[in-house]
Amino acid sequence: MGYPNRKEIIALVKKQLNNLFNLDEKEIPTLEEAIDLALRKTKENFKYHNNKYFWENEQLIFDPYHSGQYAIFLYYLSNIVQTCSKSLADRIYYLNKALNGVELFYEVELPDIFFLEHPIGSVMGRANYSNYFSFSQNCTVGNNKGVYPSFEENVTMLSGSKVIGDCIIGKNTIISANTYIKDTNIPPNSIVFGSSPNLIIKERKHGINHGEYWIF
Repeated sequence: MGYPNRKEIIALVKKQLNNLFNLDEKEIPTLEEAIDLALRKTKENFKYHNNKYFWENEQLIFDPYHSGQYAIFLYYLSNIVQTCSKSLADRIYYLNKALNGVELFYEVELPDIFFLEHPIGSVMGRANYSNYFSFSQNCTVGNNKGVYPSFEENVTMLSGSKVIGDCIIGKNTIISANTYIKDTNIPPNSIVFGSSPNLIIKERKHGINHGEYWIF
């Protein structure tokens, strides 16, 4: 990937953790090893993005001062670190929330390929997610009576949308802004509007998204 290099990322993360929390010297080898793995996962994720901020002169870019990119990286980092140190994972997760305003808990298994756009105020719960999942600001995925949704491949949640409870969201679906889905299955290739139980579901005629976010 383009700028910055590994040493710059390690220095940045260490400084941020030390400024907000405490980072023990004994934790640094674990952190550095996890950063290497997180950078690889981030690169694998980003290469599927067609967003202009991820590329320059046909070269893939990772900019830690792009909030959305850094949020994805910090999620991967906390998710990797949890296997060695829950305490360190907690601090990285908290750092992500403090810097980027997004709730991406490290025990939530987001897919290898996902996208977020201006994710401030969004909360991603312990659902089953598939590749090419994307969300923007003020989105919520949560449970109803302990049951979480399942998302098939290529689902997009637009701003303010919510998916709660026992739902299967079919592949290639767009959940429109401010839509509220609760305990309702959505068929594949849909555009969804409104609020449960009075949802409006229209067929998405073009099916798979070849637009802003993904390269297929």
